[in-house]
Amino acid sequence: MAARTIIIDHGSGFLKAGLSGFNEPQMVFPSVVNYIPCRENPGPSYARRRVSLGIDICHPDTFSYPVQRGRVLNWEGVEHIWSFVLEKHRLEGEDCPVMVTECPLREPADRQKTLEIMFELLDVPSILLADQLEMSLYASGLLTGVVVDSGYGLTRVQPFHLGRPLRPSAKTLEFAGQDLSAYLFRSLFKEDYNGHNLFQLDTVAATQMTKCYVPQNLGEALDFCQSLPSGSDKNNSYQLPDGTPVELTPMQRLAPEMFFSPEVFDQQGPSISQAVVDSIETCEAAMHPLLVSHLMACGGNTLYPGFTKRLYRLITDRFSATKAAMWVGSNRNFSVWLGASVVAHLSTYKSEWMTKMQYDESFRQ
Repeated sequence: MAARTIIIDHGSGFLKAGLSGFNEPQMVFPSVVNYIPCRENPGPSYARRRVSLGIDICHPDTFSYPVQRGRVLNWEGVEHIWSFVLEKHRLEGEDCPVMVTECPLREPADRQKTLEIMFELLDVPSILLADQLEMSLYASGLLTGVVVDSGYGLTRVQPFHLGRPLRPSAKTLEFAGQDLSAYLFRSLFKEDYNGHNLFQLDTVAATQMTKCYVPQNLGEALDFCQSLPSGSDKNNSYQLPDGTPVELTPMQRLAPEMFFSPEVFDQQGPSISQAVVDSIETCEAAMHPLLVSHLMACGGNTLYPGFTKRLYRLITDRFSATKAAMWVGSNRNFSVWLGASVVAHLSTYKSEWMTKMQYDESFRQ
């Protein structure tokens, strides 16, 4: 393909985009759009709204996520985000091909809509639609193994053999980062909980990024936290806008335990470790040692301190007769994008690309 390809990995929580050939995406921002009534037509109807990126601080109650749980619910919002990305990355005088990653839950109609937007509205010369979990596998340099991806909207497990997904063994859990955020919102702010309050949004995000971790044993971690004198651990507090410190409870700091003990947080199971075990056990028994020795953890939730260590221990305990190995890259929250950046220039994928001419011949007759 061309010297550079625009890679778009559009997740439920964040969009990662950039030109292929780099080690990380050049553009990462929340997958959020907001609708504000136009000054000329201030009514609430669809025709009288203006769509823009992100959260408008003057109208914080107008934002929404166009992609939820891996499914597109608002194509107008998606089109606006993609248009912004292409405008920023298109090189002067050059039409770059575009690679868009797809969630395995997408329906054929979603693929058709993606092609329609890209070719008819955004005028791209060619496009490749790539499976997200397959791209994560390639980011690790593997062809066989188990991809464990936990992002904002979904937690997914997919075994692969020689680059091909073993689809009957796939597991999808509809609890992920947004459920952890929702728990912290309710726990921190109780009856004052407001998912569109900017201070609350910032507080929850900061708590997740700087305070939360996965314990290796929930009971022991709770006993230790409760044995500490009040105020002795600075990591246990956050500040209100007026500067008043508020101390976090042990369960608030241990909120990522949700992925390993969902029942404790009133979430439906199974746990992420059980999902991995179930996925491997549905594969042929002869493949178990190979799959267990090639586990790949990726997605933003795997960055919580202690996450991959706990997952590795639980998998090792279950397959004690097999030597387990887990691949954890430092940029594993960008694994899908990185894999796509590699695949963009592989000659073996040349037949997978669709040009504008092929689209016109196939869909616009």
